[in-house]
Amino acid sequence: MSGHTVRRVARAPWTLLKAVFGWLVLFEARNKVLLAPSAFRLRRVEDAEVRRLAATLPAPPSALVATVIATHRRPEALLAAVRSALGQTVRDHVVIVVDDGAGLPELPDDPRLFAVSLSRNTGVAGVVRNVGIRLTRSRYVAFLDDDNLWEPDHLERALTVLDAPDGPDAVYTALRRLLPDGSEKDILSVPYDRRRSARESFLDTNAFVARRTRSLHFSRLRRTPEVLPREDWELIHRYGRGHRVRHVPHPTVRYLVNPASFYTDW
Repeated sequence: MSGHTVRRVARAPWTLLKAVFGWLVLFEARNKVLLAPSAFRLRRVEDAEVRRLAATLPAPPSALVATVIATHRRPEALLAAVRSALGQTVRDHVVIVVDDGAGLPELPDDPRLFAVSLSRNTGVAGVVRNVGIRLTRSRYVAFLDDDNLWEPDHLERALTVLDAPDGPDAVYTALRRLLPDGSEKDILSVPYDRRRSARESFLDTNAFVARRTRSLHFSRLRRTPEVLPREDWELIHRYGRGHRVRHVPHPTVRYLVNPASFYTDW
């Protein structure tokens, strides 16, 4: 038997599993086994930070929709992201900025804006975002990274679909993906198909607005840049198991394809 044939036979089980379940699902199953210890430790960190920070707030930030912005050492980009969140046409809206232990720049004086800092750097975007989710009270939750921007009608378009009769539990809009020089790379707009999402990475939480439920929390696994899939995919794929998700094919997110960030090269 030739070496090529031996390799094909050895790969056959993996090839079959990928065909049945999808490579993203298989990678995530592996992550949950290998990285489980990090998740237990980070859950304790998250719980402690939520207790500490909740005691500093006079009341939980509350509105129809709460936007969570995770940040770390991007003061100028953060300011632009905050302004785009506060500039939404939806007014029943609060924004919570959660800094991953680096310190916050001066931010706009707006009663809808709340900003907190973790006591130390976690380096885990899911934990930072979870703190923001847990500190707020709202029917819906949206997410914006500190290097991306929303069009003014992002939340309005999402909520129009969510609040419609027989509306879904979550929506995600299209991404206008920009290169670092400001030029447009493309528009990512893929209808929701949970089976397809097990094989293709097209889900991103910058475009995601969801009904607050017990399932709306990010993975606490410590994902280095080499670990795939990202926590965005994991959240939406898991949320879609028991909730209806729909795509809104209108670009409302200006998404920076930043080589210095954790991003998926779709």
